[in-house]
Amino acid sequence: MSAPAGRRRRLDLPVSGMSCAACSARLEKVLNRLPGVQASVDLASERARVDLLVQEEGAAPSSDSVATPQQVLDAVAEAGFSVPEQTIELGVEGMSCAACSARLEKVLNRLPGVQASVDLAGERARIRYVPGLADPASLALAIGGAGFVGRVLDAHSGRARAEEKARKLAVWRGELQRFWIAVVLSVPLVAPMLLMPFGGSAHEEWLPRWLQLALATPVQFWIGWRFYAGGWKSLRGGGANMDVLVALGSTMAWAFSAVVTLLGRHDLHVYFEASAAVITLVLLGKLLEARAKLRMSEAIEALLRLQPKTARVERDGRLLEIDAGLLIPGDIFVVRPGESVPVDGEVIDGASSVDEAMLSGESMPLAKRAGDRVFAATANGEGMLRCRATGVGEHTLLAGIIRRVAEAQASKAPVQALADRISAVFVPVVCVLALLTFVGWLMVAGDLAQALVNAVAVLVIACPCALGLATPTAVAVGVGQGARAGILVRDVGALERAADLSVLVVDKTGTLTRGEPELSDIVVLGAGEAAGAAGESGPTPLVAGAAGEETDSVAGRDGGDSVLGRETAGAATSLAPAARAMLGLAAALEQGSEHPLARAVLRRAAAEGLRLPPVSEFLAVPGRGIEARIDGRRLRLGAPDWFAASELPQAQIDALAAGGKTVVVLADDAQLLALFAVADALRETSRAAVARLRATGIRVVMLTGDNAATAAAIAAAAGIDEFRAGVLPGDKAAAVEALKGGGSLCVGMVGDGINDAPALAAADVGFAIGAGSDAAIEAADLTLVRNDLGGVNDAILLSRATRRKIRENLFFAFIYNALGLPLAAFGFLNPVVAGAAMAMSSLSVLSNSLLLRRWHP
Repeated sequence: MSAPAGRRRRLDLPVSGMSCAACSARLEKVLNRLPGVQASVDLASERARVDLLVQEEGAAPSSDSVATPQQVLDAVAEAGFSVPEQTIELGVEGMSCAACSARLEKVLNRLPGVQASVDLAGERARIRYVPGLADPASLALAIGGAGFVGRVLDAHSGRARAEEKARKLAVWRGELQRFWIAVVLSVPLVAPMLLMPFGGSAHEEWLPRWLQLALATPVQFWIGWRFYAGGWKSLRGGGANMDVLVALGSTMAWAFSAVVTLLGRHDLHVYFEASAAVITLVLLGKLLEARAKLRMSEAIEALLRLQPKTARVERDGRLLEIDAGLLIPGDIFVVRPGESVPVDGEVIDGASSVDEAMLSGESMPLAKRAGDRVFAATANGEGMLRCRATGVGEHTLLAGIIRRVAEAQASKAPVQALADRISAVFVPVVCVLALLTFVGWLMVAGDLAQALVNAVAVLVIACPCALGLATPTAVAVGVGQGARAGILVRDVGALERAADLSVLVVDKTGTLTRGEPELSDIVVLGAGEAAGAAGESGPTPLVAGAAGEETDSVAGRDGGDSVLGRETAGAATSLAPAARAMLGLAAALEQGSEHPLARAVLRRAAAEGLRLPPVSEFLAVPGRGIEARIDGRRLRLGAPDWFAASELPQAQIDALAAGGKTVVVLADDAQLLALFAVADALRETSRAAVARLRATGIRVVMLTGDNAATAAAIAAAAGIDEFRAGVLPGDKAAAVEALKGGGSLCVGMVGDGINDAPALAAADVGFAIGAGSDAAIEAADLTLVRNDLGGVNDAILLSRATRRKIRENLFFAFIYNALGLPLAAFGFLNPVVAGAAMAMSSLSVLSNSLLLRRWHP
């Protein structure tokens, strides 16, 4: 079928998921089936170049249908591939109220492949778009078409942020200069009003009317030109904002007064003071807004100031001081006493204490020695550290915090949707109300001047500014305070929901416990003794143990040898031959596993100097254990419930589990060989954290894959009454869903492992422990930098404080309008007083949000 003639548009789309030439050929065929499409797919560059027919405006419709860009995207998805989206932040200049941000958001979201969120307080638009359908230049052009100025921001660059701050500071200084000029010109006009409490008359004319006209005109059309320009852009874009109200109200007062003055009608009052004072007071409100916006970004600015500029790096045997931005992973750098760590790294030599309060909120310095991690911008104590760089530039923990805070501050809380809906119709409704006020007073009182003044008061008192600032200002301050306390917010909606948590699900390993299990017991069963004795002639142990090691061994004649790993400080244990043989088999099976239990077995095997035999036919059974072939023998290592209950030494297993230990069983095809008990100590802060959570009315439930006896011991130690034992990794998300009760309860989840990611995503609010896996942190809504469950309680308190501020702000925004509009319509408010009240509404909201900076964990 031939494509209809017409102008064509080129789409250059990145495509992910293609693995071979057959993929690209299939996708090309799918795209070329669409009407009006000519496509070419390149496997090497992973791009699809699509020429899409665009009907000329005014041309007769073609008999053939024409595919849209969205249909092209749908076709790519149906073919089994995807077009990856990108995210960009654009700075926006020219927004004056919530109506502006709501209109711009609507304009951007109309574009194909674009999802936008516009932040009035931060003067930013965060946009997710499909490359090929949109690009930064076209997005900035769309913002310009809506009557604003858009510019691309490097949101995470220190230099870009410094330039942005300098620009905002210049804007504030310009506003300050114009405001004082307006004050100088307006004071002579409003002087009679200022003397009213002392017996003066509001309309006592101290100045000749021609001088009043001369003073009011530059205020109206020079100082106030911004309102005309902003109002015209808003109307041209199909909406109406605060600038329309201010320009309309002040112009009506000025025009009426100018006509009365030029006609010499001394029987009528003039209202030059109203027009000039309204503009001056609105400028005062904008000045206060600009100042508050500068202060709102202080959380990020404080983090940026912590980044060290230089680093001491080892190069060719010399110690050189270079720009910290030039370090690459693997570089060896030195941190001297009192210096800040330049990048993330791992200590390879030296010992010291490092103050990490700026990242985690932890007040006490942490001891660091070889093998420990250090983070950029943390302060070294009294020792010298030699470290290997592991994360540099945008890949440091600090850079991630800055990025997370910036993204959260630019996102919207769900409650903002209410304000956006109201602001979209606010200005037209106010204009209609002002017209009704004018007509009503003209009909009832027959006084044109009074009708005009009351209509102007209605226009001036109504301001959607406070409505637009209520949520984002509180969110920005709350997210910043959270970052200072080691609470990183990814989803602002989750921050709002956290205040409603009624159930908190807690993972055991790495969350309640330290996440570093140690092998505490090896119980060699009868068959294991024989196997160990037989294996003594083989190549098992090479080194018996390091010097100075001490072992507490208990020989068991009925159950085998139980070797208790109660190590003294600075000592390891040397095991009996049968126990060493069993440990060697278990460690061989656990090779390559990252499970905490596996790491405990492997660490003990390394401490004993065991040489591990090769394995073959390896198989991992999720939630059960592992099996493989060693020296021709099929071995299994896993949870007790993986084995026949009749074969298990249940009394010994129960005794170990009662001590809070996790038991795994080693067996071959014929019989059981040994039991291994692993203990993971409870974090020192877990019990106090659980008590705090329960004191706030939150029901705490522990999930673990351990058996019921071990789970009960850990839960009791942590002060938890309710737990779910034997939960497989794949079932954690289902357990969270079950606790949600069909949505009747707000359920949070705390975890740190890869297997916790589905449950974190399923929860209403997901909390990731900072030292956890990347998958858990990405799936979580909030990340706790400090490895402390107490951070969850702090996050909940922060959520409640932030939501309280949002509600208070919305109250201020609504109450000013709810009281002010009727008072103005019924003639109880002078336009000057209305202008002052409008400025106060924004000031109240901003000041109330900044009070949130007093919050501390």
